[in-house]
Parts: sequence; structure tokens; C-alpha cells
Amino acid sequence: MDYAKPDDVVAAMVDASLKKLALGPRDLLIRGALSGALLGAATVLAFTGAVTSGQPIVGALIFPVSLVMIVLLGLELVTGSFAMVPLARLEGKAGWGAVVANWSWVFVANLLGSIVFGALIAISLTNMGKTEVAGVAARIVAAAEAKTIANEALGMAGLVSVFVKGILCNWLVCLGVVMAMTSNSTVGKIAATWLPIFTFFALGFEHAVVNMFIIPTGMLLGAKVSLSDWWLWNQIPVTLGNLVGGFVFTGLALYATYKPAALSPAASQVPAQADMDSKVLAS
Repeated sequence: MDYAKPDDVVAAMVDASLKKLALGPRDLLIRGALSGALLGAATVLAFTGAVTSGQPIVGALIFPVSLVMIVLLGLELVTGSFAMVPLARLEGKAGWGAVVANWSWVFVANLLGSIVFGALIAISLTNMGKTEVAGVAARIVAAAEAKTIANEALGMAGLVSVFVKGILCNWLVCLGVVMAMTSNSTVGKIAATWLPIFTFFALGFEHAVVNMFIIPTGMLLGAKVSLSDWWLWNQIPVTLGNLVGGFVFTGLALYATYKPAALSPAASQVPAQADMDSKVLAS
């Protein structure tokens, strides 16, 4: 059957964490930059669908194409690594230093890829500044301002809410990455990835790498957002929220209940009881 059970999936997650930690900075930078660019492309596509149809749900249906491509190509996304990479540490096969180093390289790579693609799409949407900012370009500007200065206007409530949206977002995003491991077929991986990614985008949660594209691109297109607005009122709290959501709600939660080669106390009693029953019958 084209389906892997949860305990097999968690074993695959541990194996994936070890493979990610074995990658050098060169591969992490290349794969991470490609992921950042692909998320940017999917965001523009989602905004295009929402603007042309007038229905935001259309954009949510479209957006998961990015995660599908990233999963199928085995690229690096720091939000997914928040859930996967620490498992090697929990298994005692790596140190926290290696985990943080991996996260750092992938974060930088995702940022570079997002900004480079953002600069290219800004040129494309405005014909190198010769065309008025409208349509999808205007939607990017509005989103950049809503994700930063709108939070600043709310003060502490804005910080807390964007942090919580980061938790909820990466819980779902990491579920998409993990659910892709439940299938060995391309079609199965696409379907399994699509479901939680569609959900997070439709609900308007906050994804650190998506914001690495939206906010600086909006700034290039004229959004009234400063660097401090970007990092203090969105990027830092969202990244921290994504870390909590990915590691605690997905990676750690699944590892705790489906840890490889570990039986729960109830499960360990089953063979013992079966052995006792067999002795009674034999006597």
C-alpha cells in the first residue's frame, strides 16, 4: 500500500534530520535560496489568483504549489527544519550547536533567495519602475504594511498576536512536510502536502519565509515600512513563533508519541500478558 504508518514516518523524520545535518554550507545555501525564491513565486501567484478572482480562497488553493515543489526536490526551508533537525539531538546523535548552525545557514539562504526573487518580481511588475504600482504589486504593498506597521499600531497586542499566528502557521506547515512522508508516490505526496498548507494560507497565519519575500518586496514597491518595522514587528516574532509551532507542536509532539523502537507502558504489557496466557493454556 502507498501509505506509511505514523511510527514509520517518525523514523523517516529522524533519518531526514541526520541527512540535513550532514549537508555542508554550500548545499544549504543553494537549496535554501531556491526555497525562498519558490515561496516568493507561489505568493505572487496566490495574490494574482485572489486579485483577479476577487476571492482570497482562490489564492489559498494555489499557494501550496511552492511547498510541493520544495518537498519533491528535497530543498531546504528553515521552518520545516525547525521540526525535523532537532530530532537528531533528541536521539543523541547530534549536538544543539549543529542544530543551530543548520538553522542559521538555511535562514540566511531563505532570506537571500526571497529578496533576490522579490527584486526581480518588482522589476517585472512595474517595468523597472516605469509603470504605476497597481493590481498584484499594490496587493504586495498592502500586505507588507499590514504585517508590520499595523502590528506596531497595536503595540504589545500586535507582537503577541503575530507570534501566535507564527505558532499556528508552522504547526500546519510542518504537518504538510511530515504528511508528504506518508506516501511513496508523487501524487500522494502532493495531496498530503496540499491539505495543511492550504489551511494555513486560507486562515491568514504568519510564515517567516513568506514574509521574507512580501515585506522587502513591498518596501521596494513603495510600502511605508522601515527595516526596524520589518524585523521588530514581524520577522523576529514570527520566526520565534514558527520555531515553537514547528518544533513543539509537530516535531516534538509526533516524536514523543511515535518514538522509534519505543513502546508505551500499555503496549509493553500486551506481550507479557500474551506470554502468561500461553503458559496457562499449556499447563
